[in-house]
Amino acid sequence: MDPHSRAFTFVDRIVSFEPASHIVGRYSIPAEIAEFPQSLISEAIGQLAALAAMSAVDFKSRPVAGLAECVELLGTAQPGQTLELSAELASVDGEAVSYSGAAFVDGLPVVRLHHCVGPMVPMAEFADPDVVRGAFAASLQAPGLTGGFTGLPCLLLAPEIIEPGRCHRARWTVPASAPFFADHFPRRPVFPGSLLMHLKLQLAASLVSVLPSPDNRSRWTVRSVNDVKLRAFIPPGESLDLEATLKRHSADAATIFVQSRNNSRIIGGARIELTPALIP
Repeated sequence: MDPHSRAFTFVDRIVSFEPASHIVGRYSIPAEIAEFPQSLISEAIGQLAALAAMSAVDFKSRPVAGLAECVELLGTAQPGQTLELSAELASVDGEAVSYSGAAFVDGLPVVRLHHCVGPMVPMAEFADPDVVRGAFAASLQAPGLTGGFTGLPCLLLAPEIIEPGRCHRARWTVPASAPFFADHFPRRPVFPGSLLMHLKLQLAASLVSVLPSPDNRSRWTVRSVNDVKLRAFIPPGESLDLEATLKRHSADAATIFVQSRNNSRIIGGARIELTPALIP
């Protein structure tokens, strides 16, 4: 397979597979990239679950990002490390897949996904079913596939502070072209929901940066992203308005609601939960 077509694929090898039930995989993060954010770890878990779901419907359909009840952010992964991935499918058919999953580094959990639902869409609209079927078969063989991910493009926001520590906004335009569009997806390029969440976490970090520190030894740290919803496909070149609003703040917890719009149309939203963590 052309490595360029794996520019946004984060499963190298399927280690074990029980059809329509359980799947275990692995991804070696390229050592030469600058970072591998937590949003991409959650993407890797979702991609593993998607492989199991596509296999269950003979690659006639594929899931896309939809809903996630909870994404626990428990740790980080660094370039050069290997993600051990697993996913459990609660149900799958031609309409949707329901699953949970986790990613580990050196035996320790770094991200867990709970109660996710991905609507199924016709495979042929997004990619060649035979190519995807072949990639799945190749990933079942040792040593597995080689990756084509070369790092993220610039995804930096310039937040507008509406009310310091209460409401921060930003406008961001999806690139008209980027290497990951060749993989996500070849026949219908779509901006990945995981990268949208990466932007929202940046905006939440801008807001929380002006909140009082819990104490001199701690800083606010994202623990989970809850009630994640993505309502529409985001094509290349689309302009988005992002907003982060503080909903709750105490000495030991903070809640930030993040939302994205295209003009007046809501694209997606989520609730970010933060707690104090000791500064290393």
